[in-house]
Amino acid sequence: MYVLGISCYYHDAGAALVRDGQLVAAAEEERFNRRKHYSDFPALAVKYCLDEAGITIDEVDYIGFYEKPLVKFSRILETILAGWPRTYWSWVRSMPVWLETKLRAGATIQEQLGTDKGIYYCQHHLAHAASAFLVSGFDESAIITADGVGEWTTTSWGVGRGTEMEILKEIRFPHSVGLLFSAITAYLGFRVNDAEWKVMGLAPYGKPTFVDRFREVVDIRDDGSFRLNMKYFAYTYSTQRMFNRRWEALFGRPARRPEGPLESFHEDIAHSGQKIVEEIMVRMATHVYRQTGMENLCVAGGVGLNCVANWRMLQESGFRRIFIQPAAGDSGGALGTAFYLYNSVLKNPRTFVMKHAYWGPGFRDEQVEAALQATNLAYEPYHSEEDLLNATARLLAEGKVVAWFQGRLEFGPRALGARSLLADARNPKMKEIINAKVKFRERFRPFAPSVLKERAHEYFEMPAGMDAPFMLLVPRVRPDKRAEVPAITHQDGTGRVQTVTETENGRFYRLIRTFGDLTGTPLVLNTSFNVRGEPIVCTPQDAIRTFLNTGVDVLVIGKCVVSTKPGRVDYDAGMKRSVALEAGALTE
Repeated sequence: MYVLGISCYYHDAGAALVRDGQLVAAAEEERFNRRKHYSDFPALAVKYCLDEAGITIDEVDYIGFYEKPLVKFSRILETILAGWPRTYWSWVRSMPVWLETKLRAGATIQEQLGTDKGIYYCQHHLAHAASAFLVSGFDESAIITADGVGEWTTTSWGVGRGTEMEILKEIRFPHSVGLLFSAITAYLGFRVNDAEWKVMGLAPYGKPTFVDRFREVVDIRDDGSFRLNMKYFAYTYSTQRMFNRRWEALFGRPARRPEGPLESFHEDIAHSGQKIVEEIMVRMATHVYRQTGMENLCVAGGVGLNCVANWRMLQESGFRRIFIQPAAGDSGGALGTAFYLYNSVLKNPRTFVMKHAYWGPGFRDEQVEAALQATNLAYEPYHSEEDLLNATARLLAEGKVVAWFQGRLEFGPRALGARSLLADARNPKMKEIINAKVKFRERFRPFAPSVLKERAHEYFEMPAGMDAPFMLLVPRVRPDKRAEVPAITHQDGTGRVQTVTETENGRFYRLIRTFGDLTGTPLVLNTSFNVRGEPIVCTPQDAIRTFLNTGVDVLVIGKCVVSTKPGRVDYDAGMKRSVALEAGALTE
């Protein structure tokens, strides 16, 4: 039995295919068409999933969509009518796309797929809940979902047992922790639904100066439920702005222009806003723990990508274990819909546990070499993996920035050792070097560590043997280790850790182990293999193009090492660009 899940028409379109209860493939459309956060129909992602299974759409038994368009449309209509006439322009801008595409999502999907098979609709937050619980491996678990908004629901909690899930409480639009965080993102001059993690990255540099003013914006109850003071928000009547002039008056400044300077004021706003979001999530998790008495917690929705809040929920709420799947945002709705249909609707037993994120395309060695030969690049093939890993570890120890392209592409926004840029975390200048040579982005942005799972507790304040495979938890770096790994130690002494096992990513694990044998440090700096404004690379051609157009020193792709290229990227120019972005002299 094949079940295809699809998410699209808001942001981060994706597809996932389940065969007899096992995940076959899952990917975001942006990785194929190279348009970041692409939201329209994921035609290429669907094609990839079908190709990976070796089937056509005619062999798919069930097709599911990750929300209910009619219910969502009713919310939009009610919101427009309630705010009329100042919602006039929202009506003008939103109705054409709804009438042409979104309202007839089922027919549109059938047309795109070339099929007359029925389309099954899953509630948005139920798809989120399923995307975490049904693949968690927990027999029973509490579940929290939080994002901007689905149909009406913005936040919910419930329980999962076996193949059944029950949503017990929900918070409805317009009150939304996700939209609150988006308003903070927009106020700081960053792109909504794209740069929320910049707020998280900036927050440790600030102070909680504005926490009390944020309490004017949101009323948080002891159980984590909340209500936004809507007089400060504009998203109910505007498609262009998240907040209004009252918000700016409350905080004492107009919104930062995208090209404006980043000052201590903005750092304090980021810090204070992040603390408020953490408070909501920790209070909610604590209440849910007390209500359910369960040991396990599953978290999903875009707020599930707030790894600082995730760590605090685990540490402070009472739960013993937490699971967040790597594509916690909307693209993961495709995954949730597929498993919801297979397990909860069709009552098939759960047999799949999501232990890794490598569900995208992979490429054979001959495909990699053909791509390299087409560019006339000089490369060295290694027929022994041991030799390949020894060479790569030496390059890292020499201070090289290594592009690492191996195996199947990651599902979700994090690079987890398949499409990664790697470097030596011991180098105190490495964060600055990568931001200047490769990412061309603000210098405050942190980088993450990938560490051997059995050694993680030696470097981070986390239990021995703890799993953190998806880079969605942020423990503190042990004080006695911070000087050893300064490039991955954030301003507040934390690190967004990924634990790596040989079972789930053998070659990446063995590389880190080889680097540890060479240097004594069993971890590497890991960031996504892409440049600012582009999705993570997918194909060998994407990897080669990014390598040639950045200051990456070495490309390790399959069994081949490319260490020379025509021309060079001006490191000094990259550094000036990074500094200028931070100072506000350049636009995003």
